[in-house]
Amino acid sequence: MVNIIAFLALVLILGLAIGYIYKEKKKGTHCIGCPSAGNCRKARNCNRK
Repeated sequence: MVNIIAFLALVLILGLAIGYIYKEKKKGTHCIGCPSAGNCRKARNCNRK
């Protein structure tokens, strides 16, 4: 029973992480989790192309 609960918790965490990454990429975020909030040089250079 403990193994099933641990497995379900792991699947839930992994699913939420994948969902967050998918959502951010769909919005066009270049650096997910960037402390500069997308105002870094890399994000600005990508928008010019």
